[in-house]
Amino acid sequence: MEKDRKEGIKGMANPGRYGIERVAYWLMRITGLGLLVYFIGHIYETSSLLDGKAAWNSMLELTQTTEGHIFLALVIGMCVFHTGNGIRLMIAEAGFGFGKARRPDYPYTPSSLNMKNKLCIYVSIGLAALAMMYGLGVMYDV
Repeated sequence: MEKDRKEGIKGMANPGRYGIERVAYWLMRITGLGLLVYFIGHIYETSSLLDGKAAWNSMLELTQTTEGHIFLALVIGMCVFHTGNGIRLMIAEAGFGFGKARRPDYPYTPSSLNMKNKLCIYVSIGLAALAMMYGLGVMYDV
């Protein structure tokens, strides 16, 4: 226990210690912040319509580059993962399929950290990767 406190953020963010649940926790936070940044940028981009067609076209040119396509593919992946993991969390919170919460008697093994829950995390990550590949295929006309 003492060692955990001395490691600080490095110890807290270590996925090897806590497994895929901690990875899903961090990905959920990072994708949430990424989607917030995209949302604010999208509002700014869309507001350029008020400045006329030339301003709109110059703003759209930013997304028609390789970096723009990669960014949009990341946004697609963030949306799919965030949605899939959010649905998993809502289902787990309701207790469907993952087991109901129970009294934490020693040794405590949380029923929510079972293979069904881990499989849902892996499926969310896999769907996000597939959606990103599909998005890149559409953007590059493959």
